[in-house]
Amino acid sequence: MGTQFVSLLQIVAPVFVVMVVGYAVRKLGILSAEADRSLIRTTVTVLAPCLALDSIIGNEALRSPANWLIPPLAGVGTVALGILVARVFASLLPKSNPMVRRTFVFTTSVQNYAYIPLPLCLALFGKETLGVLFALVLGVELSFWSIALWQLTQGAEKRDWRQALNPQVITIPSAMILNALGADHWIPAAVDSTFHLLGVCAVPLGLLMSGALIADHINFPALRRGSRTILLATLARVVTLPLLIMVIAALGPFDKDLKVILVIQAAMPAAIFPIVVTKVHDGDVPTALQVVLGTSLVGLLAIPLWISFGLHLVRGH
Repeated sequence: MGTQFVSLLQIVAPVFVVMVVGYAVRKLGILSAEADRSLIRTTVTVLAPCLALDSIIGNEALRSPANWLIPPLAGVGTVALGILVARVFASLLPKSNPMVRRTFVFTTSVQNYAYIPLPLCLALFGKETLGVLFALVLGVELSFWSIALWQLTQGAEKRDWRQALNPQVITIPSAMILNALGADHWIPAAVDSTFHLLGVCAVPLGLLMSGALIADHINFPALRRGSRTILLATLARVVTLPLLIMVIAALGPFDKDLKVILVIQAAMPAAIFPIVVTKVHDGDVPTALQVVLGTSLVGLLAIPLWISFGLHLVRGH
């Protein structure tokens, strides 16, 4: 167990180090805020879709029809369960501004489902399992822009279904169809290599931008005042949800690749991007920061512990 923890920590630590580098280059003025829009758009519209295409086309695990539907539904399930658990812990917050509780539920309910799990999945399990992760990401993306965002706005804003149609939501099903049609046999090798070269840039750039995003929004006085919020978010996101999801993964009739993906997803801290969404939709930004940064700091040690425990649990069934 101790050796496995150290091995997992060596995989997890560089992910957080790259985020720290992103934080540092923002603070040093190397990565300017003016560059954010173009870099994020490049990552979201080009690099991440290429990574999905590279991981899905030719993926044997995704030739099974069961993996076309069950992983996306599992992604929806992780967010729905996150909302239920977060609402329980939100009820323990002081009864003040309702937006504080809504922001707590919104940010706590969605795990960091992409940029941290992607390198971990690739390092631990390889390309086939990574393809199943993308199928699950499809469900999380759809849930994030629907039921999770509704928790924040409570229907106060008119929802536009087109919000959910981002490049990932379009690329992942398209790549799954191409995979089912055997596209790996007729796509030119040069095109496949292009997908790979662009795709490998997605994760490091995404992590750098995550660190820069934290640098833009971090508020140390708000963090010091938010010890109760951080504690409740940690109990919900880092303690309760991992245990529930891993038990479900172990007992459920899931494919072995989906079981390990659920273990990785369960071990994740709160996602970072909801900080931006909270700000755009007039949520309580200090609460979002407390949830995200609190669970992320604890996550450095919690992630390898939970993954080690979870893999033992699901492989024992």
